[in-house]
Formats: sequence, C-alpha cells, structure tokens
Amino acid sequence: MEFKDYYKILGVEPEADDKAIKVAYRKLARKYHPDVSSHHDAENQFKEVSEAYEVLKDKVKRAEYDELRQYGGAQQEFRPPPGWRSSSASRGDGGFHHQQDFSDFFSSIFGTGHAAGARGFEDRKPFSQRGQDIETELPVFLEETISKGSKTISYHLPHYDNQGRVTEIKKTLNVKIPPGVIDGERIRLKGQGAPGIGNGAYGDLYLRIRLVPHPLFDVEGHNLIITLPIAPWEAALGCKVTMPTLSGNIKLTVPANSQSGQRLRVKGKGLPGKLNQGDLYAVLKIVMPTSSNESIKKHWQQLSELAPFNPRAEWSDAS
Repeated sequence: MEFKDYYKILGVEPEADDKAIKVAYRKLARKYHPDVSSHHDAENQFKEVSEAYEVLKDKVKRAEYDELRQYGGAQQEFRPPPGWRSSSASRGDGGFHHQQDFSDFFSSIFGTGHAAGARGFEDRKPFSQRGQDIETELPVFLEETISKGSKTISYHLPHYDNQGRVTEIKKTLNVKIPPGVIDGERIRLKGQGAPGIGNGAYGDLYLRIRLVPHPLFDVEGHNLIITLPIAPWEAALGCKVTMPTLSGNIKLTVPANSQSGQRLRVKGKGLPGKLNQGDLYAVLKIVMPTSSNESIKKHWQQLSELAPFNPRAEWSDAS
C-alpha cells in the first residue's frame, strides 16, 4: 500500500497551522471540484484533497498521522506498525460516509467509512428483505443554496442478476437543494437506495451536504462573512463601495471614522434558513497603500501633527 503524504497533497509544510491548511484546501477544492473543473483527473484529485483535509483539520487524526508519517513516510510499501490502533477509529469517527470511500491507506489508519449497503450482499439468503440504505456526499456551492434549480447527482447501486450475482449499476437523479441546508446536514430521499431482495422494498438514499468553500465568503450558521478592504482615508471620511454578494453586487455605505475589524451588517444577504434569511457581514480591513513617495510622506506627517492621538492609550489604562 502506497503511503500518502497529505501535506504534499495540500501543498503545505508539516508545520503549517490550521489557517494555512484551510486556505490550501479551499483553493484546491475549488480548482478540482468535478462540477467546475476541466482538469482531466479532477474527480480523483478532488477526492485526494478532501481526504488530506479530513485528516489534517482534525487535531487527533493529524497527531496520529504525524506519528505514522515518521514511521512509514520513507517506506515504499507502507504497513501500519504492529499493534497499531487509531483512537479516532475506535471512537467510530474514522472517515466520511462517502459513496466512493477514502483510500485503503486512510482506512488502514483510521478505519473504514463505507457507505451503508455498498458491500456484503453476496451472502444474503434469497428471501424478501428491504434494500440497504445508501449514503453519499452532495457537494453544494453557496450560490446553489439560493437558486431554485436542481442538481444532477450520480451514485452506484448493487444489482442482482438471475443467478444472484452482484454487480454495480450507476443511477442518476435530479435533486432540488432544499432551502436552509447547512454543512453536514443529512437529507433522506425515500426509495432511492439499494433494491430489496425478493419483494422487499427499496432502501433510502441519504445525502450528506458538504458546502464547497468559497473564495470570498465564510459561513457562520446562515450568515455570511466577507472581508472588506478599505483605504485609511475611506475609513476616516466614510465612503460608498461596491461589494459582492451571492446574488450580485451592492453599494455599501462605510461610515466615517470606521475601525479595522468593525462589522457592517447587510440584512437578508446571507444564506436562506428554515425560518429566516441569514445576513451578510462585511468585516472592515484598513489597508495601507503599497507604494509611497516624499510628497505622500509629507502629507502623512502633516496629518500626524493635525490629528494627534495615541492608538495604544488603552494599554496605559490597563496598567
């Protein structure tokens, strides 16, 4: 079994912090997502990136992986050390319930996360029995949560021939994204799972919602967060800026004397909820010009003399 270097897959150093790992994952997930990527091997690349992030975002899994990485990273044919047992696998959280599963390498460390009913039909007795449930992930872009269209998904089901042999068939459905879905939510589609045995009913299909990371917006419940860069004079004097939302650009008023880190609320421009629409929050970030000259420096000096104040006055108050 080939050893997988999850740090290399995400393009980060082993010492990378959680933020760097999240940023790298967002970039690659967007690049290789099968719905938008033209890369010839996009689906496999997306799976590898998702698997790497599943391990490195979790402190327990990452610590276990780092330990094994020292042990087996240089081996051409990786085998877990004798007596190895992952604590995360023993807790039962070893991996996503993904229709295609993660790699054998992942399963050998953290345990299997096979979709319910994807295996084990060969030994069943020929009596009437309900079909197994199937669980698979449904990647959803933030833009899709506010649209009323449908999304095409494909998954595999076991199929029995007249001799009782099992093969897999591909099934395609058009699915409407329910309003108000959140990351990790589980949606049931009745009767869309594996076929029953004899006269048994079909099982159900469960879709696990995975919100695809967006390059601009963070998600907090049903609210969206965007960082809004502004110039120092815009913060001081106030301004109107053109700002993106999921449904198009808007004009946002930044009040005079705004502070870096201040949050401006745009009502109703977040994600749809079960009861109410979420909001969009613009977090102000004051950005200095990247270039300067003597004339500009002179004006900054004049400003410092005209409007003297101590931005660290609270330190004195605290002491």
